Amino acid sequence: MSTNAQQTEGPTPAPTLQIAEARAFFKEWLTIPFKAYSVQHLPSETTYTVRDEIIAVDDGSFSVRCIVPVGDDEHETFPVLVYIHGGGWSSGDVELDDYHLRKVAVDLKLSIVNVNYRLAPEHPFPTAVNDGLAALKWIVSNAPLLKANLSKGFIISGHSAGANLSTVLSHEARDDPFFRGPGRQLTGQLLREPMVIHPDFHPEELKAELRSIEEHPPPPVVRAVMEFYNPDPLDPRFSPLLYPSHVGVPRAYVQGMGLDSFRDDARVYVKALRQAGVESKYTEYPGVSHGFHYSTPETEIAVKVRADLEEGLKWLLGRESSL
Repeated sequence: MSTNAQQTEGPTPAPTLQIAEARAFFKEWLTIPFKAYSVQHLPSETTYTVRDEIIAVDDGSFSVRCIVPVGDDEHETFPVLVYIHGGGWSSGDVELDDYHLRKVAVDLKLSIVNVNYRLAPEHPFPTAVNDGLAALKWIVSNAPLLKANLSKGFIISGHSAGANLSTVLSHEARDDPFFRGPGRQLTGQLLREPMVIHPDFHPEELKAELRSIEEHPPPPVVRAVMEFYNPDPLDPRFSPLLYPSHVGVPRAYVQGMGLDSFRDDARVYVKALRQAGVESKYTEYPGVSHGFHYSTPETEIAVKVRADLEEGLKWLLGRESSL
């Protein structure tokens, strides 16, 4: 999906101009530098395959990019990682993490499905949630195409808005009868800098714990992208901390940044999961802000964030991990 709006003749309506600017900013400051860095670390093309698939839904379609490692024999099967990109529900696409995910697929021998969900404001809330759920069902129904054995692992992951969607989908899949039965249930959630509650609707009993939104106020673009997405702030499909229960969602590895407006969202969500009996691990990185590892991917701490990501995946897959 293109990250740039097409130019039109004559005056451009303000909302169109705003979303075009947001998408251009996202591409310039996040996608371009991270792809330029990640291309240097791509594994050999002989070690994996890539193909894009179209998933049809009632009101349209969207695509997924499937990365499948080359096994030791033609019958080898792999766990699956579902990845949902960030961008405030309105920017970004599968290109952001594409090269990095190819490395992860080969390093950890797992198939990856990178979801190119439809973006707001053209497709407002809850389109991204619906697309994510459709992608999960597609994976279950098309496991042979991915050389997948979901009993080996079925993990959902994402960054920022993608982490918000992953958190939501962990709950939606838990409650959806389609995912009941062997080899259908999500087994893990890997969340990078999630927002789990609308910043204007913090529950009174949690306001003392949700201080980072005031300590590190988000830039205006954060408010803008939420307006593009146009969610119901109190709907758990946007504010997943508000689900009546977190019991039964898959165990989680969560990363938070010390200077992030949503640092405390990560902390509070991990606490809520543990109180619900969900095994969870949390890593926080001091002195850095939301998404810094995309714009400055070569820094030592950004390298550590990505290394910890792989260790978190190993832990979620039940493999030996340094976490």
